[in-house]
This record gives sequence, C-alpha cells and structure tokens, in this order.
Amino acid sequence: MSDATNTLIPAQHDPAEKQALQPPRVHTRDGVLHAHPGESVLETLERHGHRIEFQCRSGYCGACRTPLTAGSVHYPNVPLAFVSQGECLPCCCKPVGAIKLDIKKG
Repeated sequence: MSDATNTLIPAQHDPAEKQALQPPRVHTRDGVLHAHPGESVLETLERHGHRIEFQCRSGYCGACRTPLTAGSVHYPNVPLAFVSQGECLPCCCKPVGAIKLDIKKG
C-alpha cells in the first residue's frame, strides 16, 4: 500500500468559472455597487442612486445602452435591441461576477 495523500493536486478552475463564483459587483466611475442575486444591472444602479435613461426594462428599445468596459453580463432572455461588443443593456442583463460600466451618477 502506498500513501497517496501528498500527491493530490487541487482542481484548477478556468477564469470564467472563477468569475462566476464571485459575488456580482458593478464598478462605475463612482465606486463599487454590490448587486443582489437575481437583480438586473439597472435595478442595482437604481438602488444605488444612479439614474440612466430607459424605456422598456426588457431589451426592446435600447435606450439604456451603456459602455461595458470590463467583465461580462448574462441576458436571461435575448434582447431585441442590438448590442455591440463593449456595451450592454442594463435593463435586462445580469452581471456575471464583477463588471465595469463607464457611467457616473448624474
């Protein structure tokens, strides 16, 4: 019999897995906002006093289109409004781990 306890190597997680394990956070030019599980990015922004233009809260109009400078978001339902690389629709997306938006309270 051999003692194999010293040969165990911890499981490696890919970067996407590590990001998904982080609590959702939204970084803005004003600081870090902690998202509640399940809430949209727009709901997080509103709860922290940010006011951004929106019309639909479901991805139809694109009025809330916002620069996404880091991280990724998840859309539970595919939005109808066009979303380019480097932007998101806060009304209908959820942060995956930490994201960074180029916005400021105003």
